[in-house]
Amino acid sequence: MANKIEAEFSEPTINIGISEKDRKLVCRGLNKLLADSYLLYLKTQNYHWNVTGKMFRSLHTLFEEQYQELAAAVDEIAERIRALGEFAPGSFSSFARVTSIKEESSIPTAEEMIHNLVVGNEAVVTTAREIISLTDECEDDVTADLLVDRMQIHEKNAWMLRSMIASSKHH
Repeated sequence: MANKIEAEFSEPTINIGISEKDRKLVCRGLNKLLADSYLLYLKTQNYHWNVTGKMFRSLHTLFEEQYQELAAAVDEIAERIRALGEFAPGSFSSFARVTSIKEESSIPTAEEMIHNLVVGNEAVVTTAREIISLTDECEDDVTADLLVDRMQIHEKNAWMLRSMIASSKHH
């Protein structure tokens, strides 16, 4: 009787046109993207709280806009992992194992904050770019769309941040 009940209430298999092996591979990449995005979120929020100096108001506002956008992105990435049938990592130790972004352990100057966020945004772009070729092979257009959106946002963020500390001389 127990086996019959288990059979009736077992989780249905995922049948979305992407093999289990491919879904797991994509999720491994998304786990890194989630970790990078979460660490960048944390760093950006930290800088929002602790920025000082002449650019305080503009940086405080910019950092808030960016960490709020990242909070939504983290949720979207985690939900994509779930839609592909895997559990999303949700601990600092699991993120630390795969992230390419270094955790902030001090309070840098405003200019150092900007520089560090340029590096962080570019790291997220690089991670997304590493995964996108895999999504092409797996014909996972939904994840590819998510990755293109993330790359576009982080490339723009990096450009805007770089522009804030660029010298006024033309190159």
